[in-house]
Amino acid sequence: MKRILLALLLAAATGLSLAQSGSAGLAVSGTVSGSVPAQARVGGFVLDSSGAPVSELVSVPVNGGRFILELPSVTPPQRSLSPLRPDGIFWPGVLEPITVTGQASSADLRFYVYGDGNGNGRRDETEALQEAVPFVGKAVLVVSYSSAVAQVNAARGFQANLKAGWNGLLIEVGKVVKVTSSSTVSGVSLNAQR
Repeated sequence: MKRILLALLLAAATGLSLAQSGSAGLAVSGTVSGSVPAQARVGGFVLDSSGAPVSELVSVPVNGGRFILELPSVTPPQRSLSPLRPDGIFWPGVLEPITVTGQASSADLRFYVYGDGNGNGRRDETEALQEAVPFVGKAVLVVSYSSAVAQVNAARGFQANLKAGWNGLLIEVGKVVKVTSSSTVSGVSLNAQR
């Protein structure tokens, strides 16, 4: 009995340390408003180099106007990855001069809302995507994958420290650009646009 209890405590402590280290992906929760279709789902899609969605990594149903999405700690598809370079960063508040420290491949994820007409729990080609820009108060949420630790600096004090894996960056643009990183982002407001 003592061995079982000790094993359970060890497993719980290991799980807690993994969650605290940030290696466990990214959690995003909030509300959806706007043109929300019937049987709506919020999906996280990685983009290709032209900014078009290429692959749905995760999706969840919208219940009572709310969603809770947990992005798994997986590497995005190879076709969505590109070297993290100053000329390939299109986040809000990023103005020249832009510098990148560290060697990493990256991919951005965007949120889309769609109606899951056949109820299969994933998007089919016949189901229209509505882009939904995520805000938390005045800050825009940018979700970006980095294959290694890196830093992005730009004008007006922009500084984003990227960990290896998925990063939730809250970017508030003003005279100075404030960037806050988090692995758990709540209070997100998604406005589905047709």
